Amino acid sequence: MSASTTKIEDYALVGDCETAALISRGGSIDWLCWPRFDSGACCAALLGGPENGHWLLAPVAAAAISRRYRPDTLVLETEFTTPEGSATLIDFMPVRTHDSHVVRLIHGRRGSVAMRTELVLRFDYGLLVPWVTRLEDGRHSFIAGPDRLVLSSDVPLRGENLQTVGEFRVAGGQTLAFVLTYCRSYLSLPAPIDAAAALRATTRFWRRWVGQCRESGAYTDAVRRSLITLKALTYQPTGGILAAATTSLPEKIGGVRNWDYRYCWLRDATFTLQAMMNSGLYTEAQQWRDWLLRAVGGDPGRMQIMYGVAGERLLPEWEIGWLRGYERSVPVRIGNAASEQLQLDVYGELMDVLHQGRCGQLAANDAGWQLQIALVDHLAEVWNRPDHGMWEVRGKPRHFTASKVMAWVALDRMIRSAEQFRLEAPLRRWRSLRQRIHGAPGRAHSLGGVSPLHTRQGEVLAERQRRPLRGGVGRKLWAKRWPDEQEADRGDALG
Repeated sequence: MSASTTKIEDYALVGDCETAALISRGGSIDWLCWPRFDSGACCAALLGGPENGHWLLAPVAAAAISRRYRPDTLVLETEFTTPEGSATLIDFMPVRTHDSHVVRLIHGRRGSVAMRTELVLRFDYGLLVPWVTRLEDGRHSFIAGPDRLVLSSDVPLRGENLQTVGEFRVAGGQTLAFVLTYCRSYLSLPAPIDAAAALRATTRFWRRWVGQCRESGAYTDAVRRSLITLKALTYQPTGGILAAATTSLPEKIGGVRNWDYRYCWLRDATFTLQAMMNSGLYTEAQQWRDWLLRAVGGDPGRMQIMYGVAGERLLPEWEIGWLRGYERSVPVRIGNAASEQLQLDVYGELMDVLHQGRCGQLAANDAGWQLQIALVDHLAEVWNRPDHGMWEVRGKPRHFTASKVMAWVALDRMIRSAEQFRLEAPLRRWRSLRQRIHGAPGRAHSLGGVSPLHTRQGEVLAERQRRPLRGGVGRKLWAKRWPDEQEADRGDALG
């Protein structure tokens, strides 16, 4: 099955907490960015075709396919069953310590299965053909500018039509290894790794990490699987939490609302942190708070709704003309212009998750509290302005009920934190502002003379913010679009 006909839901993710790969049911890696989540893709078939980069490892003959993750890990197993026998493809990325690797093991279960591999690497989002050489130790090197990939293989490979291909058989009980390693082209070659040892270490890492999670009764397995995915989207060196590992997958097939989500949205991160803290995982919350302090820097008034994984502010948006898009959904975009928008709801989500952290096990941090005070001081100046809302409308700013409600939430959580934990704060001023937002004239918000918190939408939003939700991800339920806002958004693009 080609990338252009693979359903989005039929892709599985593996990653090393610094980047990730998407693998189709048919055994093809169709999306892989190196060295970071937001780097250029060397496999971009997901948004183009096989010629834009992919790595296929599959039976020659048609096969019945089933797959699963190994329990409590991010190790993917795909079983191929053919008339000749069966074999399991094991895909994973060892959590990075120095070099970054994609490891693919093909293990024979029974019989003898004819297999093939086809590696097409195209750097810079499917554009650049690398220079390929065979190294003295038998590995293959692929270089384009500053990037190098090194492939080791237990089977013979050859070059054919600017591809690296090979055919082989795997017998029952036999395991063959393929390892693709990233490094900078101007640095020394990476040392080969023991694929079997890497599998054991990767399995051990994920099971130890998820073993810290609280039990969730009948839903423990599903909750753990979700938490592993969220952890995989956390950039380990900095603590930044990504919205997604991909760009330009469409909201609607053939549509133009195709955005780059490989960045750290403050809103999305708060949902992730709430889920992790509800499961007893506070280390990630601590790391994210430190990331936030660095990202916001010395001018809280210029806090953005999103940043790069290391806290980068400049995320210029541009379009790739040489990729045809997932199922012809264009344009394909890199970067995100919504990073420059005002979205008032972010303040409420941010203050809420930090308050929940204090109520749990998040260690006290004076710098963090001072940052929150500075952010609320800025919110006091801008809360009554029109904004782009959580839907990131790419048009004229408007007054959104949800934005005003979440501004109220920001003040409410700050007041609660100061009262409950005896933190120094201008409580009288905050209480006054909280009341002003609650009773603000509806005319300013196009609500027909009714306070935003007195509408049904406002009541629902406020109530859902008042009670902590278990599992965290449920917090996103209130972010659906309301009928009046659906009508208002017609004709606008969302980012």
